[in-house]
Amino acid sequence: MKPVAYVGLVTRTVAFVVDAAILNAVAAVVAAAAALVLSLFPLGDDVRTVIVAAAGALFFAWAIGYFATFWATTGQTPGERVMQIRVTRCGGARLRPRRAVVRVAGLVLAALPLFAGFVPILLNDRRRGFADWLADTVVVRSAGV
Repeated sequence: MKPVAYVGLVTRTVAFVVDAAILNAVAAVVAAAAALVLSLFPLGDDVRTVIVAAAGALFFAWAIGYFATFWATTGQTPGERVMQIRVTRCGGARLRPRRAVVRVAGLVLAALPLFAGFVPILLNDRRRGFADWLADTVVVRSAGV
């Protein structure tokens, strides 16, 4: 049996950049279509403010749903598939939806204090950061992708 190959910070970062590009491209297309439709109607400043706030909340929900859905269903986002990596439970099982949402929250919390939550990836054998510790996950090389 081959030893588990845990994934480091650079590979994870490249995968995240690919995912961020996908997230933002879809959001830009949806925002452009919504702006085009809304330009047909006379809207006051108060209505525009509410629409912008709702759009921000929808983007936040879209980003959470993107990562959590991919991790809970296939174990990898499109960016992780490109980099041939996968997120699993420490024992190798797939993530349940609740644990995937916890991992997304962990990523946000890891980034808040100047990305300090990612430093442990550089320091431990299993390459686990704060989000991995919080959700009891590991990031490993995919087999046969």
